Amino acid sequence: MKQASKIFLIGPMGVGKSTIGKQLAALLNYNFQDTDWEIQRRTGVDIRTIFDYEGEEGFRKREKTVVDDLSQSDQLVLATGGGVVLDQDNRKALTSRGVVVYLHCSPEQQFERTLKDKKRPLLQIENPLERLISLMSEREPFYREMADLVVSTERRSALTVAKEIARRLRQE
Repeated sequence: MKQASKIFLIGPMGVGKSTIGKQLAALLNYNFQDTDWEIQRRTGVDIRTIFDYEGEEGFRKREKTVVDDLSQSDQLVLATGGGVVLDQDNRKALTSRGVVVYLHCSPEQQFERTLKDKKRPLLQIENPLERLISLMSEREPFYREMADLVVSTERRSALTVAKEIARRLRQE
Protein backbone atom coordinates (compact mmCIF):
# COMPACT_ATOMS: atom_id res chain seq x y z
CA MET A 1 0.00 0.00 0.00
CA LYS A 2 1.03 3.60 -0.51
CA GLN A 3 2.81 5.40 2.29
CA ALA A 4 0.17 6.52 4.77
CA SER A 5 1.42 9.99 5.69
CA LYS A 6 -1.68 11.33 3.93
CA ILE A 7 -5.05 9.69 4.45
CA PHE A 8 -8.02 10.87 2.43
CA LEU A 9 -11.52 9.92 3.55
CA ILE A 10 -14.10 9.71 0.78
CA GLY A 11 -17.72 8.63 0.77
CA PRO A 12 -21.26 9.97 0.77
CA MET A 13 -22.60 12.65 3.09
CA GLY A 14 -23.61 11.36 6.49
CA VAL A 15 -21.16 8.47 6.43
CA GLY A 16 -19.06 10.05 9.21
CA LYS A 17 -15.98 11.32 7.37
CA SER A 18 -15.46 14.36 9.60
CA THR A 19 -16.22 12.64 12.89
CA ILE A 20 -14.15 9.56 12.06
CA GLY A 21 -11.41 11.72 10.56
CA LYS A 22 -10.94 13.63 13.81
CA GLN A 23 -10.73 10.36 15.76
CA LEU A 24 -8.29 8.82 13.27
CA ALA A 25 -6.07 11.90 13.27
CA ALA A 26 -5.93 11.79 17.08
CA LEU A 27 -5.01 8.07 17.05
CA LEU A 28 -2.23 8.66 14.50
CA ASN A 29 -1.12 12.01 15.92
CA TYR A 30 -1.81 13.60 12.51
CA ASN A 31 -3.43 16.89 11.60
CA PHE A 32 -7.09 16.83 10.63
CA GLN A 33 -8.61 18.93 7.85
CA ASP A 34 -12.05 18.96 6.25
CA THR A 35 -12.48 20.32 2.73
CA ASP A 36 -15.93 21.77 3.46
CA TRP A 37 -14.70 23.51 6.61
CA GLU A 38 -11.73 24.94 4.74
CA ILE A 39 -13.98 26.26 1.96
CA GLN A 40 -16.14 27.94 4.61
CA ARG A 41 -13.06 29.37 6.34
CA ARG A 42 -11.73 30.80 3.07
CA THR A 43 -15.04 32.29 1.92
CA GLY A 44 -16.45 33.34 5.29
CA VAL A 45 -19.84 31.81 4.44
CA ASP A 46 -21.46 28.41 4.80
CA ILE A 47 -21.73 25.83 2.01
CA ARG A 48 -25.42 26.47 1.54
CA THR A 49 -24.74 30.17 0.84
CA ILE A 50 -22.11 29.24 -1.76
CA PHE A 51 -24.65 26.94 -3.44
CA ASP A 52 -27.27 29.73 -3.32
CA TYR A 53 -25.00 32.30 -4.98
CA GLU A 54 -22.66 30.23 -7.15
CA GLY A 55 -24.52 26.97 -7.61
CA GLU A 56 -22.95 23.55 -7.37
CA GLU A 57 -20.52 24.44 -10.17
CA GLY A 58 -19.10 27.37 -8.20
CA PHE A 59 -18.79 25.23 -5.10
CA ARG A 60 -17.00 22.46 -7.04
CA LYS A 61 -14.43 24.97 -8.37
CA ARG A 62 -13.67 26.08 -4.82
CA GLU A 63 -13.52 22.46 -3.67
CA LYS A 64 -10.99 21.58 -6.39
CA THR A 65 -8.62 24.34 -5.24
CA VAL A 66 -8.92 23.27 -1.60
CA VAL A 67 -8.34 19.59 -2.44
CA ASP A 68 -5.22 20.47 -4.42
CA ASP A 69 -3.88 22.66 -1.60
CA LEU A 70 -4.65 20.42 1.36
CA SER A 71 -3.74 17.09 -0.26
CA GLN A 72 -0.10 18.19 -0.43
CA SER A 73 0.34 18.29 3.37
CA ASP A 74 1.96 15.40 5.24
CA GLN A 75 0.80 13.82 8.49
CA LEU A 76 -2.76 14.57 7.43
CA VAL A 77 -6.20 13.02 7.65
CA LEU A 78 -8.46 14.84 5.18
CA ALA A 79 -12.24 14.49 5.16
CA THR A 80 -13.65 15.34 1.74
CA GLY A 81 -17.11 16.27 0.57
CA GLY A 82 -19.30 13.51 -0.86
CA GLY A 83 -19.09 14.91 -4.40
CA VAL A 84 -15.32 15.41 -4.48
CA VAL A 85 -15.03 12.27 -6.64
CA LEU A 86 -17.00 13.83 -9.49
CA ASP A 87 -13.96 15.83 -10.61
CA GLN A 88 -11.22 13.93 -12.43
CA ASP A 89 -8.48 16.24 -11.11
CA ASN A 90 -9.63 15.62 -7.54
CA ARG A 91 -9.60 11.87 -8.12
CA LYS A 92 -6.08 12.05 -9.55
CA ALA A 93 -4.76 14.28 -6.74
CA LEU A 94 -6.15 12.08 -3.99
CA THR A 95 -5.18 8.72 -5.45
CA SER A 96 -1.64 9.83 -6.36
CA ARG A 97 -0.82 11.65 -3.12
CA GLY A 98 -1.98 9.33 -0.36
CA VAL A 99 -4.10 6.48 0.91
CA VAL A 100 -7.77 6.76 -0.01
CA VAL A 101 -10.26 5.27 2.45
CA TYR A 102 -13.83 4.83 1.26
CA LEU A 103 -16.24 5.01 4.18
CA HIS A 104 -19.61 3.60 3.27
CA CYS A 105 -23.02 2.92 4.74
CA SER A 106 -26.50 2.45 3.35
CA PRO A 107 -28.53 5.40 2.05
CA GLU A 108 -31.03 4.63 4.84
CA GLN A 109 -28.29 5.08 7.47
CA GLN A 110 -27.18 8.29 5.75
CA PHE A 111 -30.78 9.52 5.85
CA GLU A 112 -31.02 8.85 9.59
CA ARG A 113 -27.76 10.69 10.23
CA THR A 114 -28.61 13.74 8.07
CA LEU A 115 -32.35 13.99 8.77
CA LYS A 116 -32.17 17.14 10.91
CA ASP A 117 -29.16 18.75 9.23
CA LYS A 118 -30.35 21.82 7.34
CA LYS A 119 -26.81 22.70 6.19
CA ARG A 120 -26.76 20.12 3.38
CA PRO A 121 -28.01 21.92 0.25
CA LEU A 122 -28.45 18.76 -1.83
CA LEU A 123 -30.93 17.38 0.72
CA GLN A 124 -33.21 20.40 1.03
CA ILE A 125 -35.84 18.74 -1.15
CA GLU A 126 -39.10 16.87 -0.72
CA ASN A 127 -37.62 13.35 -0.78
CA PRO A 128 -34.05 13.39 0.60
CA LEU A 129 -33.81 9.58 0.85
CA GLU A 130 -34.50 9.28 -2.87
CA ARG A 131 -31.75 11.86 -3.50
CA LEU A 132 -29.30 9.91 -1.31
CA ILE A 133 -30.03 6.72 -3.24
CA SER A 134 -29.55 8.56 -6.55
CA LEU A 135 -26.28 10.18 -5.43
CA MET A 136 -24.97 6.82 -4.24
CA SER A 137 -25.68 5.14 -7.57
CA GLU A 138 -23.89 7.96 -9.41
CA ARG A 139 -20.88 8.24 -7.09
CA GLU A 140 -20.21 4.76 -5.70
CA PRO A 141 -18.30 3.53 -8.78
CA PHE A 142 -15.83 6.40 -8.27
CA TYR A 143 -15.55 5.74 -4.53
CA ARG A 144 -14.76 2.07 -5.12
CA GLU A 145 -12.37 2.74 -8.01
CA MET A 146 -10.33 5.18 -5.91
CA ALA A 147 -10.29 3.26 -2.63
CA ASP A 148 -7.20 1.66 -1.16
CA LEU A 149 -9.36 0.60 1.79
CA VAL A 150 -13.14 0.20 2.07
CA VAL A 151 -14.62 0.42 5.57
CA SER A 152 -18.26 0.21 6.62
CA THR A 153 -19.60 2.74 9.12
CA GLU A 154 -23.05 1.13 9.25
CA ARG A 155 -24.26 1.15 12.89
CA ARG A 156 -20.68 1.59 14.14
CA SER A 157 -19.15 4.24 16.37
CA ALA A 158 -16.63 6.70 14.97
CA LEU A 159 -13.93 5.45 17.33
CA THR A 160 -14.47 1.81 16.34
CA VAL A 161 -14.14 2.72 12.66
CA ALA A 162 -11.10 4.95 13.28
CA LYS A 163 -9.36 2.12 15.19
CA GLU A 164 -10.10 -0.32 12.36
CA ILE A 165 -8.61 2.06 9.78
CA ALA A 166 -5.49 2.64 11.92
CA ARG A 167 -5.06 -1.13 12.40
CA ARG A 168 -5.49 -1.87 8.71
CA LEU A 169 -3.03 0.87 7.73
CA ARG A 170 -0.41 -0.67 10.04
CA GLN A 171 -1.00 -4.13 8.52
CA GLU A 172 -0.58 -3.05 4.90
